[in-house]
Amino acid sequence: MEETEREALYLAIQGFVGSHWDGRNLYPDPCGWTPIQGVSCDVFEGLWYVVVVNIGPVLDNSLECSQEAAFSPQLFELKRLRSLSFFRCFTSVNQTTTLSQDWRKLSGSLETLEFRSNDGLTGAIPVDLALLSNLQSLVLVENSLTGELPQELGNLVRLKRMSLAGNRLSGQLPASLGNNLAELLILDLSGNSLSGSLPCSIGGMSSLLKLDLSNNHLNGDLPSELGKLKNLTLLDLRNNSLSGVTPSLGDMASLRYMLLSDNPLGGNLMQLGCGI
Repeated sequence: MEETEREALYLAIQGFVGSHWDGRNLYPDPCGWTPIQGVSCDVFEGLWYVVVVNIGPVLDNSLECSQEAAFSPQLFELKRLRSLSFFRCFTSVNQTTTLSQDWRKLSGSLETLEFRSNDGLTGAIPVDLALLSNLQSLVLVENSLTGELPQELGNLVRLKRMSLAGNRLSGQLPASLGNNLAELLILDLSGNSLSGSLPCSIGGMSSLLKLDLSNNHLNGDLPSELGKLKNLTLLDLRNNSLSGVTPSLGDMASLRYMLLSDNPLGGNLMQLGCGI
């Protein structure tokens, strides 16, 4: 393992768990005989590199963030990092943290980015996240994120999962999501303050299996383009202000659950198909 890679790992973790953490002595061989819980490595051209960093109280010996947790610039020097996850890390509402970081440096490697249950994670979703061209899973659930969804998120054309539920996001759904995210399987934007109508481009997410937009402030008619989502198994639009007539669902052969309650158009749980 390159010394620069090892030092970058130690300093990155120290930024989150505190300067008291002595990784150099506790884990002198973090990719070998002294592994760090939540850190995984892989071999590239004969050398070990960090590919996974998970921080948060998942297991008894997991790395846990301090009240002063902060991003260290060394985190973005882990040139082979594929997966980065934080659970209950940024929890202090008195010392907030934002997602405005140097994501550009991880654009060639990062495939999974997750922030779950971080009350102290505030601010808008930065446009720079769209630079993560290899990203396949973007999960930002139950944080305190605000602002509108950047149109640039539609540039994440390899994305399979986008879950931004349980934040304070507002504004309209960008048309770019439907125009570009043809490989997306799961889209969960529930529990926010999104408004406006569903874009007609939503029919372009042809691979979608789950669409959950419940508990927002969406309005207007349901677009007929929803009928193009032939692989969809779950459609959840509960607790919005959607109106008009439910579009024809005859081509949605895979649809099993459609939840429309608490909308002006009415409707409760509908079970379609068989074998449920």
